[in-house]
Amino acid sequence: LQFPAGDSYESLGLDGTETYDIAGVEEFNNGIIPKTVHVTATHSDGSTTEFDAVVRIDTPGEADYYRNGGILQYVLRNLMK
Repeated sequence: LQFPAGDSYESLGLDGTETYDIAGVEEFNNGIIPKTVHVTATHSDGSTTEFDAVVRIDTPGEADYYRNGGILQYVLRNLMK
């Protein structure tokens, strides 16, 4: 995922300790590569920051790697066929 143009972790008030919920990734199960997903970052004090992030899965091959849990798992599954 990539921050949209003009946004950064600093501008969004993120420090890396948040818990992230990402909505929209289920589209991969339908063979669709979404352009963006909605991210909700929950801070340790319970407050949240919401933003849309750009999906950087740019090819169908990269989507296959993602669906299989990574390139190694993808290669191993194909070897076992």
